Amino acid sequence: MKQESKKPETDQQVAMRVSGVSIFVNVVLSLFKLLAGIIAGSGAMISDAIHSASDVASTVVVIIGVNMAGKKSDKEHQYGHERLECVSSILLAGLLMVTGVGIGISGIQKIIDGTSGKDLMVPGMLALVAAVVSLVVKEWMFWYTRAAAKKINSGALMADAWHHRSDALSSIGAFIGILGARMGYPILDPIASVVICIFIAKAAIDIFRDAIDKMVDHSCDEKTVQEMRKVILETEGVQRIDVLRTRLFGSKIYVDIEIAADDDMTLKEAHTIAEKVHRSIEKKFEEVKHCMVHVNPVSEEWGKKQGKKQEKE
Repeated sequence: MKQESKKPETDQQVAMRVSGVSIFVNVVLSLFKLLAGIIAGSGAMISDAIHSASDVASTVVVIIGVNMAGKKSDKEHQYGHERLECVSSILLAGLLMVTGVGIGISGIQKIIDGTSGKDLMVPGMLALVAAVVSLVVKEWMFWYTRAAAKKINSGALMADAWHHRSDALSSIGAFIGILGARMGYPILDPIASVVICIFIAKAAIDIFRDAIDKMVDHSCDEKTVQEMRKVILETEGVQRIDVLRTRLFGSKIYVDIEIAADDDMTLKEAHTIAEKVHRSIEKKFEEVKHCMVHVNPVSEEWGKKQGKKQEKE
């Protein structure tokens, strides 16, 4: 009997699979780190556990965002729902920032207590072991989630990947703080919490900026634009590019192109060239959702000026 070939996973299925793994790993890891922090008396490890627990909430936001963004166009949303994924990324950035600020405030309070003469607890060896385990697991989760995010071009999933990376960095900070405390410098444990706060805040700001760019029709990166120019100019019949505009729409790209062709072409011939450009762009760049192509006569002065202007830019 012939075995049926497996159907490739859809973008939503990839996101759900990765999110399921993420939730399971984070629940187990956060419980382990919390217990290790309490038993070993490490504030940095408890802070790190809270950070891991917040990853569960962020992954739930990813699941909701990806599902809503994947909905088909309807009468009220004729251009699709992709921007809803940006909303989930902004929510993720907010969750991340709140978590970071909370950890930072806790660390600062303990530093103040330490400098005012209060005794700070020296963490036990279990906290060190937990920090190493957390670092290895969260770094693996970062690369695992990042690969999936790149595969389906998901901003929300990429934000979740960086949430894992910030957790790995915070584990490094926790390890240094705990080790320093055990070597006779207990003040390093709460200092590590403050360093963790800075890492988390930086990740939150980066995620927020990326989401905003995708919501305000930010253009594609220069490398992508140049690759598009190359594909267009290699199309038979295209003599010049007058206009090439791109805009990000959530995880997708919209492209507006004006090309110049021979003045003596028939309408049908000009349309054929436009169709070739349209198909080439959408085939080469999978993230392009829609490509609009307009054909100008090559002798048109406005087109010549626009073409030269775009080449300079």
